[in-house]
Amino acid sequence: MTIRTAQLAEKTPRGTSFWARLGSAFAMFRNAKSITGLAILGFFVLVAIFADVLAPYSPTKVDNTSRFQAPSAAHWLGTTHIGEDVLSQVIHGTRGVIVVGFLAAIIATFIAITIGVIAGYLSGWKSEGLSALTNVFLVIPGLPLIIIVASIFEDPPLWLIAAVLGLIGWAWGARVLRAQTMSLRNRDFIQAARANGEPLRRIIAVEMLPNLMALIAASFVGTVTAAILSLTTLSYIGVIPVTTYNWGTILNWASAQGAFQQNQWWWYLPPGLCIAIIGVALSLINFGIDEYVNPRLRSAGERARAMKKKGLDVNDAVTVVRAATPTTASDATTQKASE
Repeated sequence: MTIRTAQLAEKTPRGTSFWARLGSAFAMFRNAKSITGLAILGFFVLVAIFADVLAPYSPTKVDNTSRFQAPSAAHWLGTTHIGEDVLSQVIHGTRGVIVVGFLAAIIATFIAITIGVIAGYLSGWKSEGLSALTNVFLVIPGLPLIIIVASIFEDPPLWLIAAVLGLIGWAWGARVLRAQTMSLRNRDFIQAARANGEPLRRIIAVEMLPNLMALIAASFVGTVTAAILSLTTLSYIGVIPVTTYNWGTILNWASAQGAFQQNQWWWYLPPGLCIAIIGVALSLINFGIDEYVNPRLRSAGERARAMKKKGLDVNDAVTVVRAATPTTASDATTQKASE
């Protein structure tokens, strides 16, 4: 990733406007993998926004006459042990997953940019101090901290859970940004900005950040994935109160009521599939970013697409070599003599 980002920094003309450079930085989302992942992720975001409209019932509405009901026209994904609609719970659970995932990623990315870029640009004890702070947060265990927060608050709000996950998830991104910033600070366009007397905040915001967008985007997507998996896992094992609706709490209730043993698949399979699908979407976005940033992956992808257009097998290790057709009489005589 760092090689391609450095190349982008060198190829970006100094006279180019900020918005033009920012647009070129987001070109990483224009390949097929990123577009597919963004489409799937956008679907879940829309479901989270319009959950109250899309859900056919309230997620806590109890219907004692429809307990453990299999999928039907009235309940598309069946019901729970007390007659709650599973589809409504999955739709409303999407909101908690999306809110926590994105809010935690925003907090973690903001801290990672602030500390990582400043630590990479500065030198001496200031840089080493920020690097030491990053190393400390790398080894802080997240699970005990979440358990402490859950024990203090009887029903912790989503923003608090996201804040805790964000505060313990920024260190890896800061390390990567620090390393890349240390590479960029000696580039010609940064030296020219210093010579012109530009302030530090403008050098970082205008000169450096557009060239770090690929790493920032990859760090953001990775943090969203980690936050969603952490939320659903902690909810499933009961660390986060089950009153906070998300896909993990649905799996927790299904496990507690024996849905796995009784093969009531309509209760536990939909939230499990949603976790897997959103994980695939985020992975596709990350793969797309990596393919754009890494020149080897990008050239390999272009070569594979070119071979498919020509009807060749991408996995074929044998290269077909064709003899050149003689163009002149002397060439034909030479080829015949060699044979």
